[in-house]
Amino acid sequence: MLTIFDKINIKQLQTFFDDEEKCLAFLAEEKWHDGFVCRNCGNTKYCSGKTPYSRRCTRCKKEESATAHTIFHRCKIYLPDAFKLAHLVCNSPEISTVELSNTLQMRQMTCWSFKKKVTQCIDEREDMSIEGKIELKEIILGNGKR
Repeated sequence: MLTIFDKINIKQLQTFFDDEEKCLAFLAEEKWHDGFVCRNCGNTKYCSGKTPYSRRCTRCKKEESATAHTIFHRCKIYLPDAFKLAHLVCNSPEISTVELSNTLQMRQMTCWSFKKKVTQCIDEREDMSIEGKIELKEIILGNGKR
């Protein structure tokens, strides 16, 4: 699933990420695939946090959610819908917010706001492929500033 993430269509995306738990599990797995390192104190030991898929540092007790420092940080959109929106924008950057709104059955301003966040992340990336495309999972994880 992860190796072809940027090549899946919207139907496959809906199958893989049909609820918040699957989205959070994916984010946590990708975010900490090299291991957890506390951003506050640098400790590598953790325990489960208060929310699903969050991690709490065993030294300083600082908790970090799976969405922290990704484009989904403080995202008010239902996570599977945000994944779909990011997927559509990555595959068709010229897609209008009206079309996104109609496709996802969301308010146009909500689509505009999140599309802006995704396109800003795309613009900040320097590691695009030869074809000028960027993998969706790279956009989802963001650049660490979010």
